[in-house]
Amino acid sequence: MIPPESQEHRPDHPGRLDEAVRKRRDRQERWRREGERSIGQNLAMIGALGWTIVTPTLVGIFIGRWLDREFGSGVFWTFGLLVLGLAIGCALAWKRMHHE
Repeated sequence: MIPPESQEHRPDHPGRLDEAVRKRRDRQERWRREGERSIGQNLAMIGALGWTIVTPTLVGIFIGRWLDREFGSGVFWTFGLLVLGLAIGCALAWKRMHHE
């Protein structure tokens, strides 16, 4: 049996379903009110999402290369920070996509 306090975190909990339905209804209403975004706005969003992913990845690579040169550790830091930067960039892009 699932404890009552943890039931709210389940994906099929009625409160989460109500929230999802409300968000979808709000998005549909906003789309009816504002209309579809232009091609330029969509391309701008794609570009911004791309840079949101690329920037932390490149920062991870540059810091990793510097650490590898300082400590003579091959590609240990480069690979680790590349993966970390990519994960951070993807998380930021995901958050931004669902915010808009």
